[in-house]
Amino acid sequence: MIALVAGTVLLCWILNTLFLGRFYIWNKAKILSRSYQKVDAAAQSQSLESSEFDIEFERLCVNGNLTMIIINSDYTIVRSSVNDNKTMLGRFLDVLLSTTDPSASTVASGDGYQILKLKDRRMDSDYLVMWGTLSDGKLVMARSALESIHESSSLTNRFLFMIGSIAIVAGGILASIVTHRITNPILELTELSKRMTELDFEAKYTVSRKNKNEIDYLGEHMNQMSAKLEQTISDLKSANAELMRDNEKKTQVDEMRKEFLSNVSHELKTPLALIQGYAEGLKECINDDAQSRDFYCEVIMDEADKMNKMVKKLLTLNHLEFGGEALQVERFDLTELICGIISASSILIQQSGVDIRFDKSAPMYVWADEFKIEEVITNYLSNAIHYAMYEKRIDIFYTIKEDCVRVSVFNTGDPIPKEDLEKVWIKFYKVDKARTREYGGSGIGLSIVKAIMDSLHRQCGVFNRDGGVEFWMELDIKNEESIA
Repeated sequence: MIALVAGTVLLCWILNTLFLGRFYIWNKAKILSRSYQKVDAAAQSQSLESSEFDIEFERLCVNGNLTMIIINSDYTIVRSSVNDNKTMLGRFLDVLLSTTDPSASTVASGDGYQILKLKDRRMDSDYLVMWGTLSDGKLVMARSALESIHESSSLTNRFLFMIGSIAIVAGGILASIVTHRITNPILELTELSKRMTELDFEAKYTVSRKNKNEIDYLGEHMNQMSAKLEQTISDLKSANAELMRDNEKKTQVDEMRKEFLSNVSHELKTPLALIQGYAEGLKECINDDAQSRDFYCEVIMDEADKMNKMVKKLLTLNHLEFGGEALQVERFDLTELICGIISASSILIQQSGVDIRFDKSAPMYVWADEFKIEEVITNYLSNAIHYAMYEKRIDIFYTIKEDCVRVSVFNTGDPIPKEDLEKVWIKFYKVDKARTREYGGSGIGLSIVKAIMDSLHRQCGVFNRDGGVEFWMELDIKNEESIA
């Protein structure tokens, strides 16, 4: 700002020094030229010596700052702008003699007149002189001193110096104020952008003025960009996390697939080996008696039946996990359903010698898929019967909550190890493999339970209690859609 003001003042000083004098001479030459034309016009109209031309002649001399003399060819004075005609006539003769001076320079010329720049050696001053011959043969001379222009140029330069000094100081103060008001917000925006590159989205531009300017709008737009960038990065992180979860899930699926194939192979290996062995024995007639053949056939049929049940359970689990079965949500009496399951399992209950306690006096209406809930309770009851020990007691009871009922199946016996509580829902996982194999369990039943409850969007679980283990599930009791 200071350099701009100083440069402007310096430029004005250079222009004033170099061109003001030339412009003044050019302009004065035009005045002299117009003056000659007006005097010549008066000569042509023969009014040069009349009283009507007095005012015009005086106006030409005063307005143009000229001294002028008009003389006849015999050197008698016709008109003069000064009182000392003798001196003026002498100077006119000096001009005529000075036209041959090498220092004289022609400024302009026209028909009948010439304008010269001459130096008055006696006064040591420069003059602009116009002399010529009028239409009626009279001689005319006018001159104007150039000393005033030198004085004006010097005065103007001093004035420019003073004004320029004041302008530079004022410009410095103004520049400081403007810099403070403009650069401070820009520096704030610079710091804001730096913090944004470091992903610091807490940095915000604050507008302190009521009348916003372009920088304030830029700051607001940077705030908006920061918010959108933060949201975009958040979305990218969420997408990245989702991708990582998908990759982990894919890895888990691959591991589960490998484990599934291994478990299926292991579970099918034993019954297939038994079937093959006993079938070869029948073919080779190891025992010819009918009783032995019946025994061999019963073993083959029993193992084939176990394989058939396991395959059916695997197919059921596969449909549940991949959503292949449609849900039929309806309202039914859970108490009646449980009573039916207990009745259907009466032979197994008698063989195991367990005591089942269930209050079947009051109905309990729930909303769910009745067929799938029957599968869940059947699995719970089957596990409880096979693992019941000591008192061999099984308790089936309800726990009413705000919008659901918890159905629990408790059996006395050994607790499940704490590290195995969450693993019982995994396919083919067996806490006690010996006992599971003893009663023909495949390790799929609880996996089916978990898949059914997930499809119904309800909870199920297991925990150890004093003297036994409790399996539970929750079902809706309100008349509303519970399946999304």
